[in-house]
Amino acid sequence: MNIEKCFENPLVRTKITSAVVKPKEMVIGYFIGPFCALISNAIFSSYLNRYYSDVLGWTDTSKFGIFSALLPMISVIFVIFGNLFVGRLIDNTRTSQGKARPYMFLSAPLVTAAIALLFLTPSESSPTLQMIWITVSYNLYYAVAYPFFYTSHSSMVALSTRDSNRRGLLATFSNASGVAAVGIGASILVPMLLQGFLFVEKDGAIDPAASYQNWRLVMVVLCIVTFLAILLEYFFTRERITEENRKLNIAERKLPMKQQIKVCIKEKYWWIIILYFLLFQFGGLVKNGSMSYYCRWMFEGISTESAAGTAMGTLGLIGGVPTAIGMVLAWPIADKLGKQRAVVIGMIISVFGGMVSFLDVHNFTIVCIGVILKGIGSIPAMYVTLALLSDVLDHLEAKNGFRSDGFTMSVYGAIMVGMTGLGNGIINALLTASGYNAAASVQNAAVGNMLVLCYLGIELICYAAIVLLLAFLKVEKHIGEDQETILNAQKAAVLAAGGEWVEPAERLRMEQEEAERKTKS
Repeated sequence: MNIEKCFENPLVRTKITSAVVKPKEMVIGYFIGPFCALISNAIFSSYLNRYYSDVLGWTDTSKFGIFSALLPMISVIFVIFGNLFVGRLIDNTRTSQGKARPYMFLSAPLVTAAIALLFLTPSESSPTLQMIWITVSYNLYYAVAYPFFYTSHSSMVALSTRDSNRRGLLATFSNASGVAAVGIGASILVPMLLQGFLFVEKDGAIDPAASYQNWRLVMVVLCIVTFLAILLEYFFTRERITEENRKLNIAERKLPMKQQIKVCIKEKYWWIIILYFLLFQFGGLVKNGSMSYYCRWMFEGISTESAAGTAMGTLGLIGGVPTAIGMVLAWPIADKLGKQRAVVIGMIISVFGGMVSFLDVHNFTIVCIGVILKGIGSIPAMYVTLALLSDVLDHLEAKNGFRSDGFTMSVYGAIMVGMTGLGNGIINALLTASGYNAAASVQNAAVGNMLVLCYLGIELICYAAIVLLLAFLKVEKHIGEDQETILNAQKAAVLAAGGEWVEPAERLRMEQEEAERKTKS
């Protein structure tokens, strides 16, 4: 079936017709849709590992051995290949609806089915059958289905517009959707309202059978919400940059992936921004993956799942206040200081602020203060770095004459998704090695030290490394020159093809007038 013909169907056309980015697109396409679509994955980052360890029992060495540590880490290899495959598909696709958005549309049923299979593991079957089911379902979600959604979703900011200010705002909304999914969904609503439901206690220990049934009920809700939300994001976004060449009748070459790889790995700015995302995501996912364990076992006076859920929700709420306010402040700060400088200063604040938690790792108030200070510093990093990545992509296009979105966003997607497996694998290995026992009333000192490292320490180490790394990211000084180079190349291509060149501002004005005329008619 020809994908280009499929997306000529009026039923799958974008609802966004304006030539410039407007509030409806920002709010629905870049915040509400992605927020609801990302909630399920945010919950998995915080709770899937606990579902496996405390409900299915995969830290029980008599049943699973080292399986719980090896599976997530080995699966990272498949996640990387899955994202590279989707990136290649995006590179070779050109439709009236863009090159990335079609795969977002196709991901809706894939992700929904994969979520269902994650929680249909036969609970009463043999450990061998359970391990096979977990292996297949885990990789179907993280290495196949989710890359289709996440790689295309992550490409949208860079493909939406060349207007730097609008792109910065879209990056803010897009990142805010992910932050909100983690902060509101996984760190507040689920812990406060559902933790006791998802981890049912009986005689002071978790009842695996009852918990398993409740997880299946929640799974149904997540499937419905995710499916509808992905479609919402699809219909309320638009790839204006992909449309440029089609409108200008410029023939595009389908470049081999190795050509994109070659130019990317030679560009120092590309390496810096990719390493930034790797460090930031790894630190955050280890923290999020260990948060539920930390709240259950580390705070003084907490001895039940319900109390741990309340503590986790409160911690998420308090820590989320700065990041919520930051959605409004991030872009004005970055616009005034520069994106790179704003991120570096923020990371320095986070490192020193986060150290406050170590004054008493068992005191809820002290830990909260450290979390708040760390959250304040991380505001620019949370919201504007996709705009920095877009600047790097424009720089590559200006230098080489072609875009490298497909390969770059597949690497970005592999990092954002793959770090979940790597982080959980490390957490599981440390839990097993330190003697974690989900049925115990108190964990031993080794487990406590491990949770302090994972929840409080690793992220601060990553932030300190980011400060040193980003000192060398100076791509913003090339923005004006890069935009002019790209524009001149487009003009030359149009004139060489015998076309008539219209300046971008005039072209946008004409297109906007046409869109408004069609809306009124």
